[in-house]
Amino acid sequence: MENKVLSLRSHLIERLLTSLFLLWLASSAVGYFATLNYANRPYDLVLLERARMVAEQMRLGSGQERLDFKPKLPDGNDPGISDQVVYTVSDSEGKKIAGDANLSRPLSYRRGKTGPLFSTGERNGEKTRMVSLVYPGPPGGKLLQLHLSETVHQRQALIRGIFAYIVIPQLLLILIATGVVVYGLKQGMMPLERLRHEVAKRQRDDLSRLDETKAPEEVRPLIDAVNNLLERLKQAMQAQKRFIADASHQLRTPLAGLKTQAELALRENDMERKQRTLEQLFISARRSAHLANQLLALARNEPEGQGDNTFVRIDLNQLAQECTMLWVPVALEKNIDLGFEESPFPVQVRGDSTSLIEMLGNLIDNAIRYTPTGGHVTVKVNYTPGAAMLCVEDNGMGVEPQYRERVFERFYRILGSGQSGSGLGLAIVAEVVKRHGAEITLEPGSNGKGTLISIHFPIMA
Repeated sequence: MENKVLSLRSHLIERLLTSLFLLWLASSAVGYFATLNYANRPYDLVLLERARMVAEQMRLGSGQERLDFKPKLPDGNDPGISDQVVYTVSDSEGKKIAGDANLSRPLSYRRGKTGPLFSTGERNGEKTRMVSLVYPGPPGGKLLQLHLSETVHQRQALIRGIFAYIVIPQLLLILIATGVVVYGLKQGMMPLERLRHEVAKRQRDDLSRLDETKAPEEVRPLIDAVNNLLERLKQAMQAQKRFIADASHQLRTPLAGLKTQAELALRENDMERKQRTLEQLFISARRSAHLANQLLALARNEPEGQGDNTFVRIDLNQLAQECTMLWVPVALEKNIDLGFEESPFPVQVRGDSTSLIEMLGNLIDNAIRYTPTGGHVTVKVNYTPGAAMLCVEDNGMGVEPQYRERVFERFYRILGSGQSGSGLGLAIVAEVVKRHGAEITLEPGSNGKGTLISIHFPIMA
C-alpha cells in the first residue's frame, strides 16, 4: 500500500485546523450545557411562581381547600405562550384528588426533600418540565401534593437562539482563523522556499555551505546537518579528484613504456632478444600493477573518503604477528632477519584490519627494501599507559634529518637511494595513521643506525 506523503505546509495546516475544529466542538458542547442551564433557570422560576399561584387559588394547606376550583392555565393555543400547562393534586400515596392531568407520584420520590422539586419528563410525545410542591392537608388528614407541568417549546426556542449566537460567531471566527493560519504558514514558509530556490539554482559541483542565517531557528539544525553532509561530499570529491590526478600522472609513463616494449617484442625476430624484451615487459607490468595497487590503497585509506564504519576491536599483537609472517619469504630472498616481538600485555585498538595490514605491510616492505643483505628488521608491539605502540626498526641506510618529514609525501623519493619504488608506501602509512587518529614518528634506530618508525594508537578502555 503506497503511503501518502504530505508537504510540510499541508501537514501543519491539517494539524492546526484539526485542533481548531476539536476546540470548536468542545466549546460548542460547553456552550450548549451552559445555555441549557441559563435558559432553564428563569423558566423554572416562572413555573414555580405559577405553581404557588395555583396552590394559593386552591387554598392548599389552609384546611379549607377548594379542590373543585379550576385554575386558568395556558393551553398552548395562545400565540404569545406556546406551552401547555397542566396540574394534578394528589395525596401522599400518589392518588389523584384533583387536576386536569394524571401527574401523581407517591411521596417517596422526594427522598426527604421538602422544598420545590423540579424534574424533566415526557407527556404525549412531548418533553415537559414539572415542579412538585407539598402542603399539609386537612386536620388529621394526609399531606397534599401539587404537580404542575408544562411543555418546553419556549425553552427550546430560547436555547436554540442563544446557542446559535454562541456557535455561529465561533464558527465564523474559526473560518477567519483558518485564513489567517494558511496565510501565516505561507509567509512563514517563505525562508524555506527561498532556500529551495537557492539549492535548485546551484551547479551540480557547487558544494558550498547553505546560509543558515536566513532560515528560521527551528530549521537551522537541519541546515547544519545538510552543510555537514555537503562538507563530507566535498572532501570525498576532492579525494576522488586527487586519486584521478595521481593515477593519470603516475600510470601514463609506465603504460607508455609497456606499449613500447610490447611493440619491440613484436618486431624482434631474434628469439633471445625477444625473450629479454618479454622479461623486461613482465617486470614493467609487475611494477605497473604494484603502482596501481598502491594508488588504490592510498585512495581507500584517505580519511576524507572513508569513515570509521569498518572499525572493530583488533588485537594488535595478533595482527602484527600474522602480517610479519607474510613477509618472511621476501626477507629470506634477501637474507634479512625479519623478527617479531610481541607485547607481554594484551593490546586492543579500534580500527580497520585491512588498512592496518596494508600500513604494516608497507612499513615492512620499505624496511626490507632499504636494508642491505644480511641485515635485520624487527616488528614490535609495545604497551604504554594510555597508548599502544607499533614499531618497525631496521639497521639499513637510515633517513637524513632533512628528509624525515618529506618521506611521507606522495611520490617523494630520496635521490640516490638506489631503490626503485612508487614513492607511495609511506604516504599510505601516513593516511592510515591519520584515519585512525594515531601519531607517527621517524627517528634513528638502535645506536643511531638504521630507521625506527613508531606509531602510537589511542588505547581502548
